[in-house]
Amino acid sequence: MQWKKQFWRYATVALGAFISGVGINTFLIPHQLFSGGVSGVAMILYFLFSWPIGIQIILLNIPIFYAAYRLLDRDYVICGIFGMVIFSLATDATRFLADLNFIDDTLLAAIYGGVISGIGAGMIFRVGGSAGGTDTIATIIKKYYSLNVGFVGFSINVFLMIVAAALFGVKPAMYTLLSFFVSSQVTDAVIEGLNRKKTIMIISDKNEEIADAILDEVGRGATFLEGTGAYTGQDKKVLFVVVTLTQISKIKFIAEKTDPHAFMIVQDAAEVLGHGFSSKKLR
Repeated sequence: MQWKKQFWRYATVALGAFISGVGINTFLIPHQLFSGGVSGVAMILYFLFSWPIGIQIILLNIPIFYAAYRLLDRDYVICGIFGMVIFSLATDATRFLADLNFIDDTLLAAIYGGVISGIGAGMIFRVGGSAGGTDTIATIIKKYYSLNVGFVGFSINVFLMIVAAALFGVKPAMYTLLSFFVSSQVTDAVIEGLNRKKTIMIISDKNEEIADAILDEVGRGATFLEGTGAYTGQDKKVLFVVVTLTQISKIKFIAEKTDPHAFMIVQDAAEVLGHGFSSKKLR
């Protein structure tokens, strides 16, 4: 039912936002590290003036969501406001965790801060949610200026790091960049999970046997593409398969067993739509 789907969507956004708030206070605040976007601005002001981060996030997001309400999909905006409020409340409610200082090592704090933040963000993005901030800004800019969302978010965060380096020194900014990188990798892993898709291209004299084995043993369809060797000029059939991450090793085994000389290419697939795969966009 639709209401159940929406319930789990908002519940996932709430949990992801709460986890992100916990990550900020547990790992980043004690070592004067920063998160990205609007929360990063709030953290800079917190370190300078001790203003509550959560309240700042709400105030800074008001003009952003006003613009989003006028320019973007209403459902996206409502879910984004919900995620932003939960994130803000969680950040201020778990402020006591910063005083406990669980980890003394700044490097470990940057890594684990990135991991926890990535888990929270990945959960939110996985269900098509948002917590406001630069994600919403980037979505608006993409809609009207055709700029890549990742590029816009990255540009904003680079500017924040320059400001942070000028105010607090280069070292915290460098650790923060490491945290950004870890967070982005974990976010992608959570969004895609074990359902990450790969494309495989196999060139072999026994492609038909390999295709039959893939159909029988893996349960995946395959497509033959026409190819021509640049050096030999010989026509070759290229076997094209789209699989999940967990199916790659099985297909490798089949190809190597059938033809030890088979040439194989494995690539990431950014998105796969159609029969046998989800048609829902995750981000």
